[in-house]
Amino acid sequence: MDVQIVNKSPHELPQYQTAGSAGMDLRAWLTESITLQPMERRLIPTGLYMALPIGYEAQIRPRSGMAIKKGLSMVNTPGTIDSDYRGEIMVPIINLSTEPQTIEDGERIAQMVIARYEQISWAITETLDETERGAGGFGHSGTK
Repeated sequence: MDVQIVNKSPHELPQYQTAGSAGMDLRAWLTESITLQPMERRLIPTGLYMALPIGYEAQIRPRSGMAIKKGLSMVNTPGTIDSDYRGEIMVPIINLSTEPQTIEDGERIAQMVIARYEQISWAITETLDETERGAGGFGHSGTK
């Protein structure tokens, strides 16, 4: 599937790093590095704009390397970019570590997964069908 993209940054387009990758890395587009203090959050620009086909979304997710090495994650994860959004892709990064962490221009800061979705219509009812699980949730099946 071809997706229209505008790249205002000097960095390469997002790409899959391996043949089995589900996500493509997004890079920071910064005029100068940004240092996040512990628990500080900032929107990090990428310089990318795209037009997804109707029925698709882009899921923006944290990179595991950033999380384990720097304690950086995303404030809302996964973030969703809808097919009708035409603004810049921005990544809301938070520093969950106990030390200041710096993000450099061109650094890979998140990953983007393109996924198909369905829109639904509601069918109001008074009861739902029974299942083995029922209303059990949040640890109802135990720890082992």
